[in-house]
Parts: sequence; structure tokens; C-alpha cells
Amino acid sequence: MDALDNLEEILKEGGTILYPTDTIWGIGCDATNEEACQKILKIKQRPEDKSFIVLVDSIQMLEKYTISFPEVCYDLIDYAVKPLTIIYPNSRGLAPSVLAKDGSVGIRVTNDPFCIKLIRTLKKPIVSTSANVSGEKSPVNFTTVPEIIKQSVDIVVPDNGKVQSQPSQILKIGADSSIKIIRD
Repeated sequence: MDALDNLEEILKEGGTILYPTDTIWGIGCDATNEEACQKILKIKQRPEDKSFIVLVDSIQMLEKYTISFPEVCYDLIDYAVKPLTIIYPNSRGLAPSVLAKDGSVGIRVTNDPFCIKLIRTLKKPIVSTSANVSGEKSPVNFTTVPEIIKQSVDIVVPDNGKVQSQPSQILKIGADSSIKIIRD
């Protein structure tokens, strides 16, 4: 069994992982599993009213977990030059903890080969939240991930030496196709 098989098994059983995302080091789980999402809230010491970002491997997977969204989203995804998280007005099939109070959800179509492979192996979207205690600085490499986080997850993906420099840009899309910049 290779490392990815082990990750798949842990994620399918509701476990949590520490992994290098397409932006920063993150904590992840199956984004459709509420129990797993609750574990991440506990690990991060995060209030339950804060939502999570979800990673998908393709626009097709995005369409499966969102009810509808404006056509402009396709262009935003296609022409993004850096990782882009879009907050969609509604979703379906995701754990309640990944949603904001208004029912919206932040989803990023990742271009990272490791994340794509992980999502395709699991056949489900994964949570991608910074690997830190809530309110603390986001880790840009494995050595800056707090020990408490490393010890709290079910499995740690080996350090790939990659330095992830910054969180994604975040845009919120309104049902009327309006675009609001949340984080640039």
C-alpha cells in the first residue's frame, strides 16, 4: 500500500490529514463528512460559525457540489493566475460545517498535482484550511506548522520541501453575478 492509499483509507474513515495544498500547509478531510469536519474545528480551536474552504479537482466536480452559479465563474476560474477561491451562493452534498451561515461555500478548483490526485483517489472534495490554531499565522512550510497541529491530525503527508507562499485570493459571487473581493 502506498502513502496515497493510506490517505484515502484515513479520509474515507473520517480522519484528518496535514498536507501541502496549492497555497499553504493545510488540514484536510472529506468535505462531505460532518464528523471529520468537526474534528478539524476542534484541532484548530475554531468557532463553529466559521466555514471552511473546499478543494475540488475540476469544474465538473464543482458543478456537482454547487446548485447554480453565474457563467462569469467559468471565466474567473479559467483565467486565474494564482489560486482562486470563489464563494458560491449555495451548495449541495457538503458537510454543514463547510458552509457559511448564509449557506454559501468557498470552493477552489485546484491545479496542484498532489491535491488533484488525492481528490481523484477519494472521489470527493476535501477541506483545505490553514494548518494553524485559529487566529495564528498560516504556515508557509512544514517546519512552521505548530507541533500541536502535527500531533492532532490522523496522518501527516511527508514534507515535500515546497514553500507555499500565501493563501488564495477569495471572491464572493452573488446570485446577481456581482463580484466582491474578500481577499486579494
